[in-house]
Amino acid sequence: MADVKTGTLADRAYRAIRDAVATGELRPGQKVTERGLAERLAVSPTPVREAIRRLEQDGLLDRTGPRTVQVAAFGDAAIQDLAEVEVALRGMVARFAARHATPDQLDHLDEVLDEADDLLIVIRQRHQAGEQVSRHLDRLLDTMQRFNEAVEACARNPVLVRLLGQTRVFSAPERRARLIERIGENDRFGLDRYGSHRALVRALRAGDSAAAEALVVEDARGGLGDLLAPHS
Repeated sequence: MADVKTGTLADRAYRAIRDAVATGELRPGQKVTERGLAERLAVSPTPVREAIRRLEQDGLLDRTGPRTVQVAAFGDAAIQDLAEVEVALRGMVARFAARHATPDQLDHLDEVLDEADDLLIVIRQRHQAGEQVSRHLDRLLDTMQRFNEAVEACARNPVLVRLLGQTRVFSAPERRARLIERIGENDRFGLDRYGSHRALVRALRAGDSAAAEALVVEDARGGLGDLLAPHS
């Protein structure tokens, strides 16, 4: 029982430290100690030690001493490699979803996209009128997050979904912040790929694993490429 508890705490510590690195809260080159991270996360050093070992294997932390590590500096090549892993795993999720999605799950996906369509109309109208759209934009991003989570549920493969969560280039908060920043610069940002969500549901309904995977891979590669690209 103690091992299960420690493992759970180690998983939480791993995700918390990884998110802090991804969002820049822990900066490249910054040195941290096991004890300092444990105090920061309000846990004992043991799960933090396990989390650090995993993050070293991921290449996010570099060992500098018996109880100290520093945040690794990601080069462009390493980030692109990680992006390719995320793209491939997201494609695999879609492939499994095409095999296992139930009619009720597929109907739910369409309902979520209906909500997103309504929000897009409101956002466009408000934007054209020069009104604030931040509240509606937050709701749209929440809705699309629900869509992605529903697709993952259709896959019925918790191991694959967990691997995807561990290999995402951006944590959820950083991805949202970047999306909002880019949409603020260009209100059409990402809309050229929006129609692929309906196409994905059609592929899932048809049980077409190859088409579902291809759609998600194209969308994921384009989305990550846009978020990673330099901007003004």
